[in-house]
Amino acid sequence: MSETLLRLTGIRKTFPGCVANDNIDLAIAPGEIHALLGENGAGKSTLVKMIYGVLRPDAGEISWNDRGVSVDNPASARALGIGMVFQHFSLFESMTTLENVALALPPQDLQTLRRRLNDTAEQYGLKLHPDRYVYDLSMGERQRIEIVRCLLQDPKLLILDEPTSVLTPQETDILFATLRKLASEGRSILYISHKLEEVRALCDRATILRGGKRVDDCVPAQETAQSLAEKMIGRRVESARGRSGQVASETRLSVNHLSVRSGELHGTDLQEINLTVKAGEIVGIAGIAGNGQTELMSALSGETGAPQSGTIKIGSTDATRMRPMDRRQLGAVFVPEERIGQAAVSDLSLTQNSFLTSAKRMGFSTKGLISWDAVSQFTDDILKRFNVRATGKDALAKSLSGGNLQKFIVGREILQKPNLIVVSQPTWGVDAGAAAAIHDEIQALVSAGAGALVISQDLDEIFALSDRIAVISRGTLSEPQPAHSVTTEAVGLLMGASALSAQQVSHA
Repeated sequence: MSETLLRLTGIRKTFPGCVANDNIDLAIAPGEIHALLGENGAGKSTLVKMIYGVLRPDAGEISWNDRGVSVDNPASARALGIGMVFQHFSLFESMTTLENVALALPPQDLQTLRRRLNDTAEQYGLKLHPDRYVYDLSMGERQRIEIVRCLLQDPKLLILDEPTSVLTPQETDILFATLRKLASEGRSILYISHKLEEVRALCDRATILRGGKRVDDCVPAQETAQSLAEKMIGRRVESARGRSGQVASETRLSVNHLSVRSGELHGTDLQEINLTVKAGEIVGIAGIAGNGQTELMSALSGETGAPQSGTIKIGSTDATRMRPMDRRQLGAVFVPEERIGQAAVSDLSLTQNSFLTSAKRMGFSTKGLISWDAVSQFTDDILKRFNVRATGKDALAKSLSGGNLQKFIVGREILQKPNLIVVSQPTWGVDAGAAAAIHDEIQALVSAGAGALVISQDLDEIFALSDRIAVISRGTLSEPQPAHSVTTEAVGLLMGASALSAQQVSHA
C-alpha cells in the first residue's frame, strides 16, 4: 500500500485581486484522519474544491497513490475514489432518502439499492429510513444520507466540511465512531472544522493555512484548542472576557403565548412561546436547525407580520403588530441567520448595506436627506473594530468571505448601541479568533445594560454566553433554565428528542 494516498505539491490558485492558495503542499496517508485548519479566508474551501474537481489549480500537482492526476470535475474525483460532504447539504426535500441516494448513483434496481443502502447504513452505525421524505428529517439524519451516499461509491478519501455544525452532542459521538471505523478500514478523512476540541479528539494530524499559505503541521492531540487557534491566526487568542454588572429588573423583551403559522411549505409552526429577556442578561436558545428558529426570528423582527396569537413587547411597548423598522426605533436590532438576501444585499456596497438597518436609529436620514459622509464613517468604524477583511467600504457584500460578512453584519448592529439584540448563529462560519471577538462584543453590550437573545446550534457557544438556556424543538420552547444548572448532555437530549416534551426529557 502507498504511504501517501493524496499529495498536493505547490498548489496555487488566484482570483482577481486575491491569491487564494499560494504554493501549498499537503499529504494524506491511507487510514488517516487529517484536519485542515485556518481562519476565515485562509484558503481551505478553495483547496478542497480543487481536490474534488470543482476548481482547477493554476499551478502545482495533485498526486493520487503516487501518480500525477488531473481532477477535471467532481465526476473524475469520484472515479478516483474521492467523496465530499459539503456543509450545506445537496438533497431534494420533497424526495425520499432512497430517491435522493439513487440520483447520485448509476441507474440500478431500486430494491437492490435499498438493500445496499440498508447494509451500508447498518455497517457504519448510520441509521436511515429509506422511505421517509427529507423535509421530515433532522439535520443529523440528512447528514447521514450524504455520508452513506458517498460510501456507496466506495471512496478512499472522504472530505467533510464543518460536519458537526448541525449535530447534537449525541449525533456527533455517532459520527466520530463512524469516522474512526472508516479510518480503521484504511480510508482517509480530510476534516474541516472550527471546533478545535473536536479536532483534538478526532484527528491524527493537522495542516494549518493562513493567508492562503501552509504555515504549520501538527498533531492536534499534542496541542490545546488555544494553541491551535493561535497557529491559525498568527497571534494570541484571548478568551471571552465575561461580563460585569448584574441582571437588572427592566425587561428588554417579553413574548407571551406566541403562536405563528409558518409560511414555508415545510416550515415549523410556533406554538405557545413564552420568553423574557432582562437588561444585563443573555438568554440562549439551542436547537437543531429546522425546529422553528427561523420562524421565531422572523416573528420577533416583524418580517412575517402579526402572529396567529400572542404578544411581543420590546421594552414596555407592544410591538406585536409593528413593522421591522418601527421595532428598531424601540431600540432593538436583529441579526438573522441568512447573511445574503436577508441580512445584507449581495450587490450593494458595505456602505450601502450599513445604511439599510441603521438609517433612522443613527440619524443618517432626516427629511429625506441622507448624510453619506456619516454612513461612510460608520462603515469605517465597523470594518476597523470588527477586523472585517475587505478591499474597502465600497466592496460589494458578495465579495466578502462568509466569515467576514458575518463580522460586518454583527458589527453593524452592535455599533448601533441597542437596548436589545436578537441574533441567530452569531459566529456561524467564523474562525476562533473572530468568534471570541464577537462574543466579547455581545458581552460588552449586555454589560452596558442591553438584553440579548442568542439562537444557536453550537452548544459550546450557548453555554459560553448564556445566563439562561432554553431549547426549541418542533416549534415549542422549553422553560429557560439557569445555565449553571443544566449540562450539555441534557440540552443535547432535548435538542434531539423532538417527539418529547421538555418536561418528559427533564424527568427521564
